[in-house]
Amino acid sequence: MGGELKKCLVMMMVVLSWGYGVAGNQVPCYFIFGDSLVDNGNNNYLVSLAKANYRPYGIDFPQGPTGRFSNGKTTVDVIAQLLGFKNYIPPYATTRGRALLKGVNYASAAAGIRDETGYQLGARISMNGQVRNYRSTVAQVRQILGSNNSAAKHLSKCIHSVGIGSNDYLNNYFMPRFYTTSRRYTPKQYAIVLIQQYSQQVTRLYNYGARKFVLIGVGQIGCSPNAIAQNRVANGSCVERINSANQLFNRRLKFLVRDLNKNLTDAKFIYINAYDIFQDILNNPSTNGFKVTNAGCCGVGRNNGQVTCLPLQTPCPNRDEYVFWDAFHPTEHANEIVGNRSYIAGSTSDSFPYDIRRLAQL
Repeated sequence: MGGELKKCLVMMMVVLSWGYGVAGNQVPCYFIFGDSLVDNGNNNYLVSLAKANYRPYGIDFPQGPTGRFSNGKTTVDVIAQLLGFKNYIPPYATTRGRALLKGVNYASAAAGIRDETGYQLGARISMNGQVRNYRSTVAQVRQILGSNNSAAKHLSKCIHSVGIGSNDYLNNYFMPRFYTTSRRYTPKQYAIVLIQQYSQQVTRLYNYGARKFVLIGVGQIGCSPNAIAQNRVANGSCVERINSANQLFNRRLKFLVRDLNKNLTDAKFIYINAYDIFQDILNNPSTNGFKVTNAGCCGVGRNNGQVTCLPLQTPCPNRDEYVFWDAFHPTEHANEIVGNRSYIAGSTSDSFPYDIRRLAQL
């Protein structure tokens, strides 16, 4: 049932997008910034513990293990399909030449808004590093297209999605053994500091030519199998102190979108409420074909939440019935729901001030 529902949802969204008269790609390119939720292979080339280029990762993906932290597609893979791209957006690490014109994925597992975030896992490309890589891409686009004006016109039509911040909590604030941030800042102060840095990073992308932005909120980290296992919450409930901190960040991110739209009038910014979309999945699992919401399909320890999937580990066979693939990351089924509702909002709270489909049309 879960698999059939998933296929129906994808087909429905694709048909709806066709109904708006779009032929081929709705935008010429799609640039992606973020962490392991959307990394598709950049960390494969780093000395890092944060890698997913081995089975069972990719067990349901046509190319097998690619570096995606999922059994199959990520949310941005789903969004790319709905935008009309025939191929998935490739990782920055392996993309050169004219292929850059269709966009690249800069995301890096363990990356955060803050440069120090995730250092205990080894090398990663922080958001600042991803912004620098975008600057390098823009320089190459100028060379390929022959002028600054041509490059600016091209980039202004492209969608730039940013999904960052989870690790600033998961692999920073709530890891006091390695980081001092929780002793230096209250959750409210930390959210303010993160949004200030985030604003500077997004503004740099704007200065380099980006004009259409999708800023994705932090999901319910406190509901991950890892959070449940580490905090030994009764009955597998979510860890509220973590989710409360995430909500402080998300509220300020939505306000940031409002302010950026007001101050940078030649650009368009939207906010995707990943937190509430995911909450809807967890609160109404059977509606979407899920049966297991608090444990990973593969992993180790309580709720399969101690670590990510082990190499060659045998995962659960009924993957479409699990919200979580491993200790931290959603299954392809969950990613498809989040991706679909990001593209076409399922409720008024899913996006602000409108959804990705509308942004692509502007």
